[in-house]
Amino acid sequence: MAERMSGTARRAQVLAVAAEEFAAHGLHGASTEAIAREAGITQAYVFRMFGTKKALFLELVQAAFARVSDGMRDVAEGRSGLDALSAMGAQYYGLLADRTGLLLQLQGFAACGDPEVRDAVRACFARMWDTAADGNGLDPVTVKTFLAFGMLLNAGAAMDVGQVEEPWADGVRTRIQAGLFEHVTTETNR
Repeated sequence: MAERMSGTARRAQVLAVAAEEFAAHGLHGASTEAIAREAGITQAYVFRMFGTKKALFLELVQAAFARVSDGMRDVAEGRSGLDALSAMGAQYYGLLADRTGLLLQLQGFAACGDPEVRDAVRACFARMWDTAADGNGLDPVTVKTFLAFGMLLNAGAAMDVGQVEEPWADGVRTRIQAGLFEHVTTETNR
């Protein structure tokens, strides 16, 4: 029998359980039955709260992306240019420790074969792009390079390169400093 808790608390509990399930198994491999069992509720209750498995997945993926975009926006406030980019990069580097959030983002990309997921992930990525670009006076190639390095950090974190003692893993773990982006512009990359 499920313990009595408020609807808000129950929703938060199910989201936490589902985040782990979807991060580990993706949209198609995750089990709403396993989520319900871990949360101590029925599978029907999961569907009553979220509608569909895909809707639950999308809510989690969008929240994972929003944490990154919101964090980047907050840390860049009052800064501009490469100073803003450097602050965003340092903040993002810290977010890589949230393995569940990281894997949810990657699972979102992996599920882009589904048009609804693809549209949602595109919107999330557009928001991240806009956060890095807006008001910072940065060239699109600089923003692209910054986000590309972020994707490399994502891949490294997903592979847990912190546990690998190899030169390539050391290279992936290396933190990028803002000075790298000074020459990365549309003008220098024609």
